[in-house]
Amino acid sequence: MNFKELGISEDIMRVLKNQGIKDPTPIQAQSFNLIKDGKDVIAEAQTGTGKTLAFLLPLFENINPDSNLVQALILTPTRELALQITEEAKKLKKGKNINILAAYGGKDIGSQLKKLRGNIHLVIATPGRLLDHIERKTINLSKLKTFVLDEADQMLLMGFKNEVETIIKETNKSRQTLCFSATLNSDVKKLAYRYMKEPFSISIKKEEVTLDTIKQDVVETTDRWKQDSLCKVLDEDNPFMAIIFCRTKRRADDLEAALHKRGYDCKKLHSDVLQAKREKIMKAFRNGDFQYLIATDVASRGLDINGVSHIYNYDIPETVESYIHRIGRTGRAGEEGYTCLFVDPKDKKMLEEIERTIKLKISRRILDGGSNG
Repeated sequence: MNFKELGISEDIMRVLKNQGIKDPTPIQAQSFNLIKDGKDVIAEAQTGTGKTLAFLLPLFENINPDSNLVQALILTPTRELALQITEEAKKLKKGKNINILAAYGGKDIGSQLKKLRGNIHLVIATPGRLLDHIERKTINLSKLKTFVLDEADQMLLMGFKNEVETIIKETNKSRQTLCFSATLNSDVKKLAYRYMKEPFSISIKKEEVTLDTIKQDVVETTDRWKQDSLCKVLDEDNPFMAIIFCRTKRRADDLEAALHKRGYDCKKLHSDVLQAKREKIMKAFRNGDFQYLIATDVASRGLDINGVSHIYNYDIPETVESYIHRIGRTGRAGEEGYTCLFVDPKDKKMLEEIERTIKLKISRRILDGGSNG
């Protein structure tokens, strides 16, 4: 199935074509007409499956640019994700004149208030900043046509359940509700079904986030030798651009300082880095201005950057889903990707669980000079 068969308007198709997007992904193909027809949809899809366009495309078809009402709201847990969805939406805007407001913390509220005095059709927001606008009575969601809850599992994990429910109560009961989540656990389902009307379920299974194009290695080391092991691997690989994942903000801080000292071109990204600075870092990384982005899982949620050939898991993730999510940032669109996981003896159990789930004994990379510890 192609975009024309789906019924996407010529102007939007032209925009997609200019971006090199030729055919819809499975999540886009399965959800487009359901969403366009006003149905409630609950979708299980991970980053890398094209889920952002899966809800943006039908929203753009349904929004009436001649109306001055807020017609669609996309609620997302992190500022990075809000920013990324906004970038995608702005590209589509070339095909249809829709006014978009990104409302998230760290961005000047004055400029948001000014924008809201004009006619905004689509709001992309994080819960805290949106509630701020609701309390100030600067945003009116009473005529909202469509509410999108993006990354619902992450939203609940980060403790936003009450905020989400408060926001939903500000919308009208006849609205369309769309729920997108990487995993549909019982908490997500409970929240979704409470506010949805006979939703259609779509599940794009994990296997679709293909690992076939990603070469995976493990370096067995110890925490004491981990830094040396990482540097040895970076020197051997010398990737064009890579993401290095750490478990905590503190670990990311320490690693950035240590790598800087050793002369590596790197910057860190986590939730304590000021928003304006985060945006600068992301832009610079996308432009290839520095080589290594050191990130935590929460800060990197939804990061979709072209050209990342290597992923280094400095710390083992806490779940198998998180491992698949991290390494799925490389090997996109049939390109070859490489990922290297550094494991301490205490990580043995988690490593076994990862290998069991992905049905692969990950090859061990032996480093010269014994920095494996």
